[in-house]
Amino acid sequence: MHLNLVGCNHRTASVSLRERLAFSPEQVQDALSKLRDRYPRSEAVLLSTCNRVELYTASADPNCLPTHDQVVQFLADYHGLQSAEIVPQLVRHDTDEAIRHLFSVAASLDSMVMGEAQILSQVKTAYELATAGDFTGPLTNSAFQAAIRVARRVSNETTIHQRRVSIPSVAVADFAKQVFERFDDKFVLLIGAGEMGQETARYLVDEGATKLVVVNRHRARSDELAAEFQATAADWEQLESLLIQADLIVSTTGASRPIVTAEQFRRIQTLRYQRPVFILDLAVPRDFEEAVGELAGVYLFSIDDLQSVCEANRRRREKEWPAAQQIITEETARFFADWHHRATGPTIRRLQDQANRIKDDELNRLLNRLAPIDPREAREIQMSFDRLVNKLLHPPLESLRDEAEKGTPHGLLDALRRLFQLKE
Repeated sequence: MHLNLVGCNHRTASVSLRERLAFSPEQVQDALSKLRDRYPRSEAVLLSTCNRVELYTASADPNCLPTHDQVVQFLADYHGLQSAEIVPQLVRHDTDEAIRHLFSVAASLDSMVMGEAQILSQVKTAYELATAGDFTGPLTNSAFQAAIRVARRVSNETTIHQRRVSIPSVAVADFAKQVFERFDDKFVLLIGAGEMGQETARYLVDEGATKLVVVNRHRARSDELAAEFQATAADWEQLESLLIQADLIVSTTGASRPIVTAEQFRRIQTLRYQRPVFILDLAVPRDFEEAVGELAGVYLFSIDDLQSVCEANRRRREKEWPAAQQIITEETARFFADWHHRATGPTIRRLQDQANRIKDDELNRLLNRLAPIDPREAREIQMSFDRLVNKLLHPPLESLRDEAEKGTPHGLLDALRRLFQLKE
């Protein structure tokens, strides 16, 4: 088999390049269709997330597979870029490395936040989109189905997925839950609708928040985020009135200076009648002046307060890294062993069929010459012929299986085909 990968991720490429190379679901289908036009006998799956863009191509015949350079050129052409400007930030993997990389991605070992669960669903979606468009085949089907199995094994056999390491997850689950036993009866205000705001919204909704209001300087983005999580969007001008109502405030803007000063919040606190409020300021620089936390009934935590928990969780998770890597290694070896055995299957079947045809012809000729013959004797003769054929075939087939354990046994397969004159 021949499977190649060309792409970029959060470690190799800047955000600006990842944005320019990203594909929407509609573009994925279109891009795969255009790739099929160029390389009609190549299988393909395109994975595009906020942190990575990866194009997997595969073919049993290497002459039908686009080269790395051709895939790079395709990506550049599709997005109207120059290939020279994207090459330095792209990764390229051939068959063995590509499979191991795919398994690591699906198991979230290659994620920005190791152990995050979203990547597996993204891998599944990419595979399903490619399958729906008939862009996959035997090689990509086997690879992606194996990747999903590997991810589940890592999840079941390690604690990689059991500890929170992202800032929003720690903020909600390790801090907010210390104050609130439940979220469904709380007025939750989310300030900022960027990537961190989106992740925070997801955790809040997962914890049961139903009264979630999103406010952002650009209303269109807050509308989009609110629609995604069935929340409510509000105008930036409503911020002060929303601060008065909120029980929990999570702020994630990219403002260069505080959006809420201590003086502002004193007025707000008066209107709140000193009702307690829990504020998670996840912005850098901070959205709330530090002095806000000194006001009565205000529980203010900044991103620095969360870092120690994030780091401790990360260290605990890293203890599981060797176990997870061992699973990846085992599953990669298993995948190639299975595939190499599968590659020998047609030759083995042709050899067995040919031997059985010759055996049957000679057996029938002998039994016709010996007729009439006792049925028990005929069965004994037939069993002897069967054992003879099996014993003659056992050494070459055993050698073929042993060779397959080490890799695709092209040399031995070709030798068997020539020696026994096996036809395709």
